[in-house]
Amino acid sequence: MYDVLSVTAPIYLLIAAGFAATRWGLFERVDMRVFGKYVINLAFPALLFNALSQRQMNEVINPLFIGVYLCGSLIVMVAGIVWARRVAGKGMSLSAVMGMGMACPNSGFIGFPLVAMAVGPSTGAVALALAIIVENFFLIPIALAIAGSDAEQGAQGTRWARWRAAMLQSLHTVVRNPMIHGLALGFLFLLLDWRLPEPLSRAVGMLAASCSAIALLVVGGSLTGQAFRGIWRDVSLIMVGKLLLHPLVVLLLVMVLPPMPREMQMAVVILAAVPQMGIYPILAQRYGHDGLAASAQLATTVVSFVTLNALLWILRPGS
Repeated sequence: MYDVLSVTAPIYLLIAAGFAATRWGLFERVDMRVFGKYVINLAFPALLFNALSQRQMNEVINPLFIGVYLCGSLIVMVAGIVWARRVAGKGMSLSAVMGMGMACPNSGFIGFPLVAMAVGPSTGAVALALAIIVENFFLIPIALAIAGSDAEQGAQGTRWARWRAAMLQSLHTVVRNPMIHGLALGFLFLLLDWRLPEPLSRAVGMLAASCSAIALLVVGGSLTGQAFRGIWRDVSLIMVGKLLLHPLVVLLLVMVLPPMPREMQMAVVILAAVPQMGIYPILAQRYGHDGLAASAQLATTVVSFVTLNALLWILRPGS
């Protein structure tokens, strides 16, 4: 068990440090947005560029990984939406927000550091790049389009127009994402077999190396000031879906589909098991559900210390 804790403890110590530094006034919560912008706009693009540009094509293109991650996440998202809508009687926008909370992990801020420590930074960076493609081009646009369909009722054509507009807006936001730019540039260098000049390569490497620690501090600092506000049932449902159902479905797909290298198998299951993405409350705010999203994110992050340690113990070598 000690070898498992040696992987997870640094992750949660940095999250706790970010929480304490913000709670005790060393940083303001608004400062976390500045740090987060640095990570998203500079550190992550540099990391993703390095992950792709410095490898061979057969190391990066992994359709099986993408298929497992996409199918497992969509199964969980649809199941969460249907349960919230049909069983719990929630509105469509709230159901979509709950489904998104079950299926969209924090693959960058928590997933990558955890995978990097569990199976190595090289595999972790490739897995992160593939996960970001799935999340930004499929999961998030679909969830936001479903949430946007809960506007005032009208004709069928009007509902389809709202769906299409929401999808286009989501994809437009994705295209402007600096992380997507880092991915695209990395793929370009990979396809053309280009290499950066040594001084520039080192500068990009320094940016990439700063990613993990700052990202985890941002996660901790962003959790301050959140409360549950009497919504335990919905929070618990989202938490169970994210921490248990999502990794279980992905694990089952890994077991029944053709095999991947063990490191990639571990990476895809670990990514599915981490808490919600950092912008989850921000996306939910558009539909008035940011309070629920923030509370679910806080509860899931705290409980994930137990579930992730258990998962890594199960996935340890020789298990």
